[in-house]
This record gives sequence, structure tokens and C-alpha cells, in this order.
Amino acid sequence: MRGGCFCGSVTYAVTGTPTLSAFCHCTNCQRLSGCPFVHTIHFPASAFMWTHPAPHEDRLDSYVVTGKPWKTRWRCKSCGACVVSANSKTENRSVWGAHLARDEAGKILDWKSVQPTAHIFYDTRMLDVNDDLGKWTGYENNSTRLE
Repeated sequence: MRGGCFCGSVTYAVTGTPTLSAFCHCTNCQRLSGCPFVHTIHFPASAFMWTHPAPHEDRLDSYVVTGKPWKTRWRCKSCGACVVSANSKTENRSVWGAHLARDEAGKILDWKSVQPTAHIFYDTRMLDVNDDLGKWTGYENNSTRLE
């Protein structure tokens, strides 16, 4: 699958099956995106690669959120969109579903492979979501299920 920032300056590809695909309601995702939740998709680090011209860092800024020194986030220098985070504890890369390539109708390509399976960090939600997905206080199957 391919993805990138809003302006198209920063692009990437991910391969294989995600280790997690969920709607995240954590306060960090809310503050970083300005939205009540985001579609986060985690892949092993080896499944992620930048596809825009090297040197890749010329188009990227990195930053670390206070309280999570193991997680580096990368954003486009041109449009400011956060495009990936790198977790040194889990060796995962996280991308947001909204940045993935879409078809002519606006649907994410290969949706079935990245379709969310849960709502995570749901206890800090800004709004209730009425769907059939499980709602968890933390990560799916590693925290308390709320619904």
C-alpha cells in the first residue's frame, strides 16, 4: 500500500499485514490531528519505506511528544501533515488510514487489509461511536474491553 502527506511531497509504502488497525481515541492523536479519533495502522518497521526522493530527511521534520521518548513522529516540512511514527519499543511504524492511496471514488485501496477491528483508548473519547467494533481502554486485547 502507498500513502503520503496532504501536498504529496512526502510518500511511503507499506507491505504485508498490519499488526494493528484501529480507531484511536487517545488524547495525543486528538491533539495531533485535531480530530476526535484517527485510523491508526501499525506495521513492523521492516514493512515501511519512504518512496519520495532521497535524502528523505530534506522533506521531513521529526519530533518527540513529551512523555513518550521512544516514539518519533515524522511530518512533512511543506504541508505539516504527520505521516508516520516510529516506536523504538515495539519496532513498529504507525501510519494513518486517511493518508493511504484511494480510488476514483475516494475509497482507500485494499480497504479489507487495513479495515479497523476496534476502537482503542476509548475511555478518553470525545464522542460516542455506535458501531459493532469492540471498545477498549488501551490496545485491543491488551486492556479492558468497555463494550
